[in-house]
Amino acid sequence: MFEMIRSLGAYTVVQVGFLGRLGLFLGRMLAGITRPPGKLLSVVKQIQFIGTRSFLVIGFTAIFTGMVLALQGYYALASVGSEGWLGKAVSLSLIRELGPVLTALMVTGRAGSAMCAEIGIMRIDEQIDAIECMAIDPHSYLITPRLLAALIALPLLTAFCDVVGIIGGYLVGVNLLGVNAGAYLDSMESSVVWKDVYMGIVKSICFGILIIWICTYKGYYAGVDENNFGPEQVSRATTNAVVLSSISILVCDYVVTSVLL
Repeated sequence: MFEMIRSLGAYTVVQVGFLGRLGLFLGRMLAGITRPPGKLLSVVKQIQFIGTRSFLVIGFTAIFTGMVLALQGYYALASVGSEGWLGKAVSLSLIRELGPVLTALMVTGRAGSAMCAEIGIMRIDEQIDAIECMAIDPHSYLITPRLLAALIALPLLTAFCDVVGIIGGYLVGVNLLGVNAGAYLDSMESSVVWKDVYMGIVKSICFGILIIWICTYKGYYAGVDENNFGPEQVSRATTNAVVLSSISILVCDYVVTSVLL
């Protein structure tokens, strides 16, 4: 009994320490926005890495998601004679939910994992220690440019995902299933309001912060807890970062939706 209580207490202490360090990391990451060195060139490079290089994978994801939504939605609406509302169903599903969530998940898998591995390698190679020895804040130098880039790139990628997904739904609904083109566009125009677009923007910003926060944290502290700095720790940190970021995105999606609806 006493051994079980001791183990539970030790586990609790470790988890509380993890949460505290995670909170401090977020604070330093945000505070790094106001600190030198200059970040303009680094931010532009990260926008190119996070945003531009993600267009292809997000485009494929969006167009086929829109096609599937149109295909499934058509038969569901046809059962009640409401095929003309297909544009509303596709556009609201993408703008409110699927656009921001799928974009964030794709960016996590493509860019978040790469950032975690890159910073993790810098940790095990003692490059971060060298940056600190040169009196440069590693959070301002390494983490903050990625945060600024994500805050710019994620809303733009989400908008791109929404547009491509709606186009995919149009192709299937109008060209394949025979829905009236005017009804598709009119139902979308009459149903989508600023609140829906605003919700998607807020979600994309929150998801961008989560991705950078968790992925860079896992890379920054790769091997620190185990006091074992090797390639295995980097791979483990990368896996944990992707899993934790994906779960956090889904949880955050529910929280933001419940607040904004």
